Amino acid sequence: MTKLNKRTYSRYSLDALTLLGGLIRAARKERRLTAQELADRAGISRGLLQRIEKGDVKCEIGAVFEVATIVGVTLFEVDETSLARHLRQTEDKLALLPKTVRKKTKVVDDDF
Repeated sequence: MTKLNKRTYSRYSLDALTLLGGLIRAARKERRLTAQELADRAGISRGLLQRIEKGDVKCEIGAVFEVATIVGVTLFEVDETSLARHLRQTEDKLALLPKTVRKKTKVVDDDF
């Protein structure tokens, strides 16, 4: 039997997903695309698109970003060249960090 874990999300996260879903839906309608046409372009089911537009937290982030990109919803306030530069800077920073993080072990003072 599988154990179901109820995951909770912050109000900020839920509001952000609802906002993004609403922006995607508005952009789709502005472009006069049906839900099925957009779903076909994104390579997803119409049901998944409807869940994205409703702000469902269980949707795959890659699918959400792809749909947003297709309808022209800007995810970040930078253009493509700036985004690439920021990505390289982030990768450079991550390269300087250790690959693993370990908690420091507590040294036991057992000298009586």
